[in-house]
Amino acid sequence: MLGIYNIALQFYKKGIQFASFFQTKASQWIEGRKEVFQTLERSEVGAEKNLVWIHAASLGEFEQGRPIIEQIKQVYPDCKILLSFFSPSGYEIRKNYPLADYVTYLPLDTQKNAKRFIEITKPKLVIFIKYELWYHYFNELQNAGIPTLLVSALFREKQFFFKSYGQWFKKVIKGLDHIFVQNKNAEQVLLKNGISNVSIVGDTRVDRVAKLASQQKSFSIIKEFVGGRPALILGSTWPLDEEILNSYINSYPQKWRYIIAPHDIAESRVEHIEHTFLPSKIRYSKAEGVDLKNYDMLIIDNIGMLAALYQYGKVAYIGGALGKGLHNTLEPIAFGLPVVFGKKFQKFEEANWLVENGGGFSIHSSDSLHKIFNQLEEDTFYNKASEKAKEYIQKNQGATEEILKFIKKKGYLN
Repeated sequence: MLGIYNIALQFYKKGIQFASFFQTKASQWIEGRKEVFQTLERSEVGAEKNLVWIHAASLGEFEQGRPIIEQIKQVYPDCKILLSFFSPSGYEIRKNYPLADYVTYLPLDTQKNAKRFIEITKPKLVIFIKYELWYHYFNELQNAGIPTLLVSALFREKQFFFKSYGQWFKKVIKGLDHIFVQNKNAEQVLLKNGISNVSIVGDTRVDRVAKLASQQKSFSIIKEFVGGRPALILGSTWPLDEEILNSYINSYPQKWRYIIAPHDIAESRVEHIEHTFLPSKIRYSKAEGVDLKNYDMLIIDNIGMLAALYQYGKVAYIGGALGKGLHNTLEPIAFGLPVVFGKKFQKFEEANWLVENGGGFSIHSSDSLHKIFNQLEEDTFYNKASEKAKEYIQKNQGATEEILKFIKKKGYLN
């Protein structure tokens, strides 16, 4: 089965190479990995005495790792951070992250690449985030005796490494020094499969969004646009989301102050939004010095603002769950916003809790979207939903602190 895994990765690489001829992201994936080893060797990263290597798939996982990086830097100021990404959407946006001393792409998971990467960098401690499970990297780290943690992890019984044909992969998961999971279900899956080096601590992203909410940055243009009226924040939307939002927004073009931040801000996507919705609209990039009272929809055509925008909202619609999967709901609920999203949310611990407890609402059609938005206009219904949204954040902080306690106890960085 390991042979099939290796072959599958090579086919994956070939597919990315083919896609690179017409997709920018795929091209960045290929180009970014061409000089990884040479760049690391020139940086002399391997000479660092206290190097912590933290690996994230992309931007979302980086946000889970970020509180850990901040705490390590605070508690162990002499430590250096090597931050690696699998995806260009993480690397390209965070390659200049100031608390990381070295930022790189992670080479493809082959035995040769893993061995060389570890030999060059010589980390003292390694932290992988959530779903980033790579056989050769784990195996080579264990062969080298380097402590390796998995944080904010989620596991499901149906994953292949819990099947009879996946035992070879389960072996390296079991060999991790410790696994910090988000919930009881993930812990039970691991225990059932003979993996006992596990603790339930929750999701480190909760610590991150709670901190953001307490240190909110102000945006004068947004404040002026909202003007004290209720705002509906449409975060990380895709065309499928906009299609289902279309009926409601075009029926009530002036009921809310609409702020939309699409997942993709390519010109074609922004133009699509401009042509889809009836409310008078303006792009954020063109809003300075304009009388914003003349507009009912503000289009955020940049990356990086969304998390702070929720402070100006009353309700948030979060995109992605009508397609590949739900985007970040923690950011809006940190400000007490009830959240509305599509039907593909089951893999997200916070979304399940919100739906079960009345702080979040799953919709599958224009009719169900109309219904929930109308309900959220009722004060009693809204206030209960808002309190439940805040309750999740209040009850689930502290994962970062628990992970740091473990690192201190083990003396990994002494």
